Amino acid sequence: MPVYLDHAATTPMLPAVRDAYVAALDLVGNPASIHAHGQNAKRMLEEAREQVAASLGCDPIEVVFTSGGTEAVNLGVKGLFWARNAAGASRPRILVPRGEHHATIDTVEWLATHEGAVIDWLPIDAVGRIDVAAVDSALREHDDIALLTLLWANNEVGTIQPVGELTALAAAHGVPVHVDAVSAYGHLPVSLRDSGASAISISAHKIGGPLGIGALALSRSATVEPLLHGGGQQRNVRSGTQDAPGAIAFGVAAQHPLSSLEPLRDRLIEGVLASVEGAVLRGDPEHRLDNNAHFTFEGCQGDSLLFMLDMAGISASTGSACQAGIPEPSHVLLGMGLTEADARSALRFTLGHDSTEADVDALLAALPAAVERARRAGYSDRAV
Repeated sequence: MPVYLDHAATTPMLPAVRDAYVAALDLVGNPASIHAHGQNAKRMLEEAREQVAASLGCDPIEVVFTSGGTEAVNLGVKGLFWARNAAGASRPRILVPRGEHHATIDTVEWLATHEGAVIDWLPIDAVGRIDVAAVDSALREHDDIALLTLLWANNEVGTIQPVGELTALAAAHGVPVHVDAVSAYGHLPVSLRDSGASAISISAHKIGGPLGIGALALSRSATVEPLLHGGGQQRNVRSGTQDAPGAIAFGVAAQHPLSSLEPLRDRLIEGVLASVEGAVLRGDPEHRLDNNAHFTFEGCQGDSLLFMLDMAGISASTGSACQAGIPEPSHVLLGMGLTEADARSALRFTLGHDSTEADVDALLAALPAAVERARRAGYSDRAV
């Protein structure tokens, strides 16, 4: 039986979500229409918005549905940047920790190339934690900062960031904060109100919802310029006909309790470290996502090991699915100070709502031999 240990990339749809999604596909009517069919669709859409808002510690009007996490990040980062530079203001600087998801990296680099943004890359430590002192120093040093953007928890190594501490520092300087909580949502309490963030990005398919829908939780006090124009839906922030069936399914997923995968994760971590010489756990050993176990394997190429495990019926990942197929060392691990060779030896195992002890047992049974074969393949490549 194949074993799926790549839930951070996408996790299977929850049965209750699937049922709600299939039923909602029969909805007739555009939520923006004033006839009975349209108003029925709008009612169900707004009930879903209330469910998502409840899971995010915000008001329903603060939930802006998007096509997924990437659009939410783009709307949060670009929207805040443009708004902060409107009416002749000059705030080109964006504070960005190293090790962010490529949805953020590619967005800020686009702003640098096309909009004159200045990117301050902030350091992370050996476990992937943002250097709070460096953030504080940057905020004190510059008065031209458009925003700070950061991950709530690192999508590769699972390290949880001190979000509240960082947003408090930014607030003292009047700087808005965008938080990418795509990896954290469903595993940690994520609250717009309690976090102090101006905007938080999330995605449905990471928590057992459907692909193709996410949300930006946008504070009432925050101002963003929209990416899309035409219709003025959702506070004039995100125009376009809203995906009512997707939102309804998202709302059901948002009501699912927070995961409690820590015991199974710890069993996996302990088993890997005990059975594979040269395996090193990466990320914060304590303050990490409950579903994340990330390792480097000395003498291995991560992609070779991934192939060996895939042949054994086990799906894992070398890092972010958004970078899959690109043979580059992990920028997260390089930012943490690892060598390129070590950064290329990484593998990430992530658990989900349907993960079992049998899945972990299957991995631990297959992994030592897979590592040995991957090491032999690596030595063979170097000998050529």
